[in-house]
Amino acid sequence: MGEREYPELIRLVETVARFRGEGGCAWYEAQDHRSLVKYLLEESAELVDAIEEGTAADRREELGDVLFQVLFHADVANHAASEGERFNLEDVAREQREKLERRNPHVFGPNPTRDIDEIIALWEAAKAHEKAHRTSVLDGIPKNWDSLARATKVIGRAAELDITVPDAAQTAPDTEAALGELLLALVADARTKGLSPDRALRAATARLEDHVRADEASRATS
Repeated sequence: MGEREYPELIRLVETVARFRGEGGCAWYEAQDHRSLVKYLLEESAELVDAIEEGTAADRREELGDVLFQVLFHADVANHAASEGERFNLEDVAREQREKLERRNPHVFGPNPTRDIDEIIALWEAAKAHEKAHRTSVLDGIPKNWDSLARATKVIGRAAELDITVPDAAQTAPDTEAALGELLLALVADARTKGLSPDRALRAATARLEDHVRADEASRATS
């Protein structure tokens, strides 16, 4: 792969570099990882909208905005005050490439396969090997996910320990369309009663997490 095989990508990296230093942008230079979080979340949400409802042009634009956020964060890291906190875009790319190669032995390993079940099993095994230092199945679940996505992930991790959520009086319907209508109706009803669905789900998820961690602690001492 030649250095100039992706000339526009290289030009974009060079363009981003222009924002720093003499003749650059003072606002850009004042940003740090934390101050950029809101922009990353906004651009990611806009990309999801473009994927679900937009055109190819919308997706191209929003992918570019997310890519700029990646370049921005990498540049912030490259100019970190502490040398121990410093890394650059090359470091990010190298680490991601190495991770992809480790986690996809069906492509990069000696025994390639196109069997999807085997691919998933190999990926899970490779990831488990990397994360062997983790002390809980809940480790690594983003705290800032929206409540519904986080609850779904926590339930999935709990199921690995055969911990399930008690059945509610109302079971889920068989289609996503019907499920969406049910969830919407529950949110509407909660609103009329002055309840916060988001806060309620976060609290219920936190209780499930406590249950999972207690179960893990019990297994560790038994």
